Amino acid sequence: MNIPNILTLLRIFLIPVFVVCYYLPFASGPIIAAMVFIVAGVTDWLDGYLARKLHQASKFGAFLDPVADKLMVAVALVLMVSNPHLNYIAIPSAVIIGREIAISALREWMAELGKRANVAVGFVGKLKTAMQLAAIPILVGAIAIQAEWFRWAGYILLYVSAILTLWSMCVYLAAAWPDFDFMTVDDEENNKDPS
Repeated sequence: MNIPNILTLLRIFLIPVFVVCYYLPFASGPIIAAMVFIVAGVTDWLDGYLARKLHQASKFGAFLDPVADKLMVAVALVLMVSNPHLNYIAIPSAVIIGREIAISALREWMAELGKRANVAVGFVGKLKTAMQLAAIPILVGAIAIQAEWFRWAGYILLYVSAILTLWSMCVYLAAAWPDFDFMTVDDEENNKDPS
């Protein structure tokens, strides 16, 4: 266990803290929840930075870091979709969560082929994560801050992140496409060399 991995685990621990703060029975609850989300976002940047700086990158960290990110974002989006004060976020939320499931499955499949590096996180993936980490606390905070421009800034950032999400998915699918095998198991058995 090293510092980057502890920070990643902290991010997972902050998920229930975020949920509790989101549902606090007073007006500033969403503001506190937004601040918890921002702290989690900072740990996301910090754990990667420290892993490189301290030469503490590990296979466990490489596995856990994206899981922590996806859990935090998915939980926040699900909470926000159920909020009557936030309109217009169901579609980008579904796109973001659906993409994360699809790309996680793609990465697992590519890892089985020994080609996980073909679908490593690229610039567009990092940019969409940054957009999500900006959009979510703005939208959560907008529940308490009754300013339309603030809410619309969050909507715009979330839609931009959804577009980047689709773009990065296309990039990953294009990288993996040469390795797709559309033969059925029966076809493979029939094509085996009889010798």
